[in-house]
Amino acid sequence: MSLKRFLLVRVGRLLTWPVRRQLRRFEQQCENPQAVQAAVLDRILRKQANTGFGRDHHFAEIRTAEDFRKNVPVAPYEYVAPYIEKVQAGDTNALLADDRVLMFALTSGTTASRKLIPVTREYLAAYRRGWNMWGVKMYRDHRGRRIAMRPIVQMVGDPDEFRTSAGIPCGNLTGFTAKVQMRLIRRLYAVPHETGKMKDALAKYYVALRFSMDRNVSQFMAANPSTLVQLARTLDSQREGLLKDLHDGTLRGDLDIPAAVRSVLAPRLKPNPARSRELAAAAEKLGRLYPQDVWPSNATIVNTWTGGSMGPYLRQLPPYYGDTPVRDLGLLASEGRMTIPMANSTPSGVLDILSHYFEFIPEHEIDAKQPTVLAAHEITEGGSYYILPTTLYGLYRYHISDLVRVTGFLGRTPMVEFLGKGSRFANLTGEKLSEHHVTKAVDAVLKAIPQPITGYTLSPVFDDREPYYAIFLEESDATNAGQLRQFVTALDRELGVQNIEYAAKRESARLGPIRTKIIPAGTWAKWDAERLSKTGGASEQYKRPCLIGDANFHATMPVTRTI
Repeated sequence: MSLKRFLLVRVGRLLTWPVRRQLRRFEQQCENPQAVQAAVLDRILRKQANTGFGRDHHFAEIRTAEDFRKNVPVAPYEYVAPYIEKVQAGDTNALLADDRVLMFALTSGTTASRKLIPVTREYLAAYRRGWNMWGVKMYRDHRGRRIAMRPIVQMVGDPDEFRTSAGIPCGNLTGFTAKVQMRLIRRLYAVPHETGKMKDALAKYYVALRFSMDRNVSQFMAANPSTLVQLARTLDSQREGLLKDLHDGTLRGDLDIPAAVRSVLAPRLKPNPARSRELAAAAEKLGRLYPQDVWPSNATIVNTWTGGSMGPYLRQLPPYYGDTPVRDLGLLASEGRMTIPMANSTPSGVLDILSHYFEFIPEHEIDAKQPTVLAAHEITEGGSYYILPTTLYGLYRYHISDLVRVTGFLGRTPMVEFLGKGSRFANLTGEKLSEHHVTKAVDAVLKAIPQPITGYTLSPVFDDREPYYAIFLEESDATNAGQLRQFVTALDRELGVQNIEYAAKRESARLGPIRTKIIPAGTWAKWDAERLSKTGGASEQYKRPCLIGDANFHATMPVTRTI
């Protein structure tokens, strides 16, 4: 071990000592989740009692969890949106006791508008605590790989896409946290945070690789494994240009990189002819250049989501990255971290009971007028539930639509895995498409293009090279091929308008264009009758789903042809 490496490891151990102690304490607290959660809820209510939301919902009068449930409804983002709009305009106390909002984290919403989640100092404290405990446990489990204090490949987004009327930045949370990270840790990130300003997908992947190829990378980190698949494919397809740039210390001039970003990146690049020749020789011998050919798989780890619909992408990782461990990042979103995985190769993680107060609704009761609501200590192994976090930064009994299953317990605290976004969502690569997005898009396009539609449903279709969404239409609606193609092209574009995440996945080639799958006339009437007989209920109240999130749905339909 070199002196520099030795010193870095020693510094790393000093920096992580408080986190190691915190992790031990957390594991002890998991023995009594009921008491820990009661204290978390009390702290939230006491702190936020004098905010506009707190006064409107009588926080000062709440003494028990039952009082809390009577005063605050289970609700999605739209319920809290009016308060957040006031915060955007500068009235922080409408929702938050904090005197300052650092930024708004942007995420796609269940309606046409994007969600803005306020990021405060309390938010960052909880966010960092969860990440730190996740990281320390992950490092401790992989001591033999010596990954500590070695570079990490992680691409980030733009933390400052736009500003509110009060001047508060709105953008990507990972871009913001990378920017405000302590200098020593920030140096471990191979990809400069300034790349968040780049929009072109090819340029972004290329630059990430250019800055990583001559570093001793230990980890590849991305929320969605499809990002890592695309990164690996870009490395192979662009290897000639990358090796030349590595040799010369340059960055291709034809890449779509904003001038201001290029001016920051270019001076940081140094020529490395020896590394370029080494990798060129490997590429010549193998006829390819994959991540495992650049960074040995016995000294790296992949950190990414493994639950929900991620399976098909996870199966594509080994050919590119080799036999490297895969660690789930946990159930986390712009709304906050909800679980901390404690082992490899599983999406299951222990509830982060220190950061948020959690409630759960059994899966089969989600549409009931008065569903059963359970606390964290009341849910049972094997049960499937919708998770409802209450946070210190303005989200209360928040219906995020995440469906989870209890896989076991750490002490007495549930371990849960993410199953999906529920029946009203589809999520192949992180686009989180909702039925609302689909119906709004179809209605908008039909106003301009009079495509006949007897009935339709949109559903994801997984394909190794290019997954896509298919719209299922009956044969009688497909007599005008030209009009149908025009309609589907416009629908694909309009879905991107309704859901910016869908647009981003299409732009980055992680999703292909919508295709039409033609089914025989009368199929929908038969399908509806069969579904109604299984689910029960009155026919006059029945509504065919316009979005089915099952990627295997297409295999159950009598498709005669695909356009």
